[in-house]
Parts: sequence; C-alpha cells; structure tokens
Amino acid sequence: MTPEFVVEFAKEAILLTIYLSMPMLGLGLAVGLIVSVFQAVTQIQEMTLTFVPKILAVFLGLLFAAPWMLEKVTAFTVHVIENIPMYIR
Repeated sequence: MTPEFVVEFAKEAILLTIYLSMPMLGLGLAVGLIVSVFQAVTQIQEMTLTFVPKILAVFLGLLFAAPWMLEKVTAFTVHVIENIPMYIR
C-alpha cells in the first residue's frame, strides 16, 4: 500500500459519506429555514417548534432514501472486498 492509495481510498470513503448525508442535511436545512421564517412572521419562539419538524423531515428522508443509501454502501463495500488482493500487493 502506497501513501497515495491510502489517501485516495480515504477520499472515496469521505466523498461517499458526504454524498449519502446530503439529502438528509438538505431536508433539515430546508425545513429549518421554513420554520425560521414562520417563527419570524408569527413571533412564536417555541424551541420544540424548531426541532420536531426537522427531526420528522430527516426521518422521512431516511425512510425514502434508505434503499438508495444501502445500495451505495453495499456497492462500495463489495468494491473494497473484491479488490482486497490488489490492495495487499
């Protein structure tokens, strides 16, 4: 294993992590922005109003994105396991 290989492998893993987390982070951001605008317009400053919709949005996003996420993680894992002999050299 060369240092270049280790850096490339870590880069692929980090990019996959970012790629998989972006839909949930985007949903949380969008719902948070909508709730913040709603709070600013109505002047309701309830703390649970900020967290509950975001949590529900992220859980719904996970529910719908879970098959896609599982496919991506499985493909990455299969790629890593299939290439173990090449990594050992």
